Amino acid sequence: LLPVGLGKPSPLANEFFRRAARDPSLSLKIFTALSLRRPASDNELERRFLAPFVARVFGDYPELDYVTALRSGSLPGNVQVIEFFLEPGAYLANPNAQQHYLCANYTDVARAVAAHGGNVLAQLVAKRMTAGELTLSLACNPDVSLDLLPYIDRERAAGRPFAVIGEVNNQLPFMFGDAEIPASRFDFVVEHPSYDYDLFCPPNLPLGTVDHTIGVYASALVRDGGTLQLGIGELGDAIVYGMQLRHQQPAIYARLLADAQALTHFSAEIAAIGGVEPFATGLYASTEMFVDGFLDLYRSGILKRRVYAHTAVQRGLNAGRLTETIGPEYFDWLLAQGVGPVLDRTEFEALAAVGFFRDGVTWLGDGLVGPEGRCHADLADLAARARLLECFCARRLRHGMLLHGGFFLGPRGFYAALRELPEAERRQFNMTGIGYINQLLGRDTELRMLQRVHGRFINSTMMATCLGAAVSDALADGRVVSGVGGQYNFVEMAHALDGARSILLLRATRGHGRTLTSNVLWSYGHTTIPRHLRDVFVTEYGIADLRNRTDSECVAAMLNIADSRFQAGLLAEARAAGKIARDYRIPDAFRNNLPGVLERRLQPYRRSGLFSEFPFGTDFTPEEIVLAKALRRLKERTATPFGRALAVGASLARPRVPARMQPYLERLALDR
Repeated sequence: LLPVGLGKPSPLANEFFRRAARDPSLSLKIFTALSLRRPASDNELERRFLAPFVARVFGDYPELDYVTALRSGSLPGNVQVIEFFLEPGAYLANPNAQQHYLCANYTDVARAVAAHGGNVLAQLVAKRMTAGELTLSLACNPDVSLDLLPYIDRERAAGRPFAVIGEVNNQLPFMFGDAEIPASRFDFVVEHPSYDYDLFCPPNLPLGTVDHTIGVYASALVRDGGTLQLGIGELGDAIVYGMQLRHQQPAIYARLLADAQALTHFSAEIAAIGGVEPFATGLYASTEMFVDGFLDLYRSGILKRRVYAHTAVQRGLNAGRLTETIGPEYFDWLLAQGVGPVLDRTEFEALAAVGFFRDGVTWLGDGLVGPEGRCHADLADLAARARLLECFCARRLRHGMLLHGGFFLGPRGFYAALRELPEAERRQFNMTGIGYINQLLGRDTELRMLQRVHGRFINSTMMATCLGAAVSDALADGRVVSGVGGQYNFVEMAHALDGARSILLLRATRGHGRTLTSNVLWSYGHTTIPRHLRDVFVTEYGIADLRNRTDSECVAAMLNIADSRFQAGLLAEARAAGKIARDYRIPDAFRNNLPGVLERRLQPYRRSGLFSEFPFGTDFTPEEIVLAKALRRLKERTATPFGRALAVGASLARPRVPARMQPYLERLALDR
């Protein structure tokens, strides 16, 4: 097993692959997901644009040899690559990858590894020395690795070999909490200066008008004092930006919502699901992927609601009966919750784990001992309570968590920010197993439910039907675009948790010109999320709350957020299927859902410096940003023979190159 995304130890994986490639008698099965590669070019012009950028940003990151072989069709017959999540869109035309894709929920991956007979876990790790003792951190990828530990123990107990190998990379941020494990858990630890290579770091991509508009709508669906999950990509970044605007500039945020008529058209949805006020209590994150946007929310004072690994304490915090400041009310509450009255060792350790006691206080015999002496831990005894509070209890709860995450991946600045974060702050970001994050079932189900109040699980989807099904991972013919990942887990959890909602984001259209199509469809030959789990959909044209709605109500709500160029056709299909009244008419307020309207709406805000393409910075230079747009337009214009002829004609009509264009030509080595 190789971890998802960043956590693959490339040199180690490459050596396994090369040995199998040299020796056909060996059999190598690689079980993994999201095998990343540096951006590659399809032609000479793309190469000239990408090569300097890739060299500058990705540095000496070593490519994975099995990925190169898989993409070129040269994978040896004795090597099998099984992935449960593919690089999005990269393998649609690759039969090997399509045939060996494993369709599974993220929470079932450890079970699948066991079923395939996995016997080696190789992972990138971070290290630290504490009092002369080596400690390792699963850092970016405890997701499946922690879930695998019971299986590994069972294999070894049964006498079957299983090797756990760590490859140290000192650029990897050391994460604490559940990700920190003893070095004894590893059979081999590989370390060498040459393995401190640059980490894989996908850059931030530009946010367009559609992305920003979706982000603003979605940001109004997040409940203050609640829980947030976000996916990777432009839409996740846009939501973070929208939430910052809501929190830091509420007057501008309110004006923007008014300009978009959101408070007129979607006031009921916003009031019932989210809000428009700043985040006074703040949010906690329980998220499959720890994206860099969560650090931005933390710096902005939005990610600030801590949760604690103690059911009674968390219940008291939720009910408003307790605060993080420890006072006499804690004893009454704990007694009422069945703790004590005389603490035993297990109860002491559980309270100590959330920082209830001061440093240096330990359990001894039938009571506590600390720098101030001893105390009988009887919560019902008034004298003992007074002494506990004065000499043994901390002033405030500690060890609270702002985020539980399964894996992280992001731009270079994200890794640097994590490395530089003071240890006390970094400890509030707990990287843990995906089995804990993506589901409620477990020995601590009640605690998970208490922590995840007002859960808003926000993910993106490629397409959605008017009846509420979502298409997120594959095409109608079965070809896989990416994978199910944890999306189904989060949608299901949103229905299981009181007060939680699943919010799926999609752009209303895709393509340009003659290739323009609607992403809101009547039906489709594949679904990731079935329509009986329908909840909330958001496009650049608004919000559709489908939970508890009849089919005709769902159709009407989805038509309202579809692009107006496709509304008539969708309505006709709904009528033909008998799913909406023959005389139904789309309200006038939603019959002008067009890109130009969105552009005009954001224009005055952009003039004042808001809604930029790269609100969180970028690794692209100013010249590269301009060139990327120009090359994209050129690719669109020359997609057909007629378009190529027009482009050549336009070029011949302007034989002289304007001086202001010279730097761009030089960047592409076209100046001569």
